[in-house]
Amino acid sequence: MGLVRDIMIRAVITIEHDKTAKDVALIFAEKGISSLVVVQDGKPIGLVTERDLARKVSTTDRKSIEVSLSEIMSANFRWVEPMTPIEDAVQKMLNKNVRRLLVLENDKLVGIITETDLAKYLRSKLLIDGALDDVTALSRKVVKTD
Repeated sequence: MGLVRDIMIRAVITIEHDKTAKDVALIFAEKGISSLVVVQDGKPIGLVTERDLARKVSTTDRKSIEVSLSEIMSANFRWVEPMTPIEDAVQKMLNKNVRRLLVLENDKLVGIITETDLAKYLRSKLLIDGALDDVTALSRKVVKTD
């Protein structure tokens, strides 16, 4: 199987830690995404998802512009390195019950992988492996009949 660097999204959209829930919602809507990496001084310090936004803002009587990002983000994000085997990343996601992994190299954010990225990769790998099995079986059949 491949490495995380082969499937990670490199253009990670980030948000500064001093923003509000409203800023998060606006970026989600504008970019059509469901998560943002929260950064401070260029380093990742957390992750905020649509689920965080919905759960944590809707349970308060405050407007989204009054809710700070630090109140809704998760500081306990999981991460892997670019050279991590994809199998290890999948196992980490399953073991930790997370849908996203940040990809860090020397503490610097270089990418992100999601359940969707892994599903696409695994689907294409299964299709390719299946096609190779079909070709192998067909070639064996042709060899036997000749």
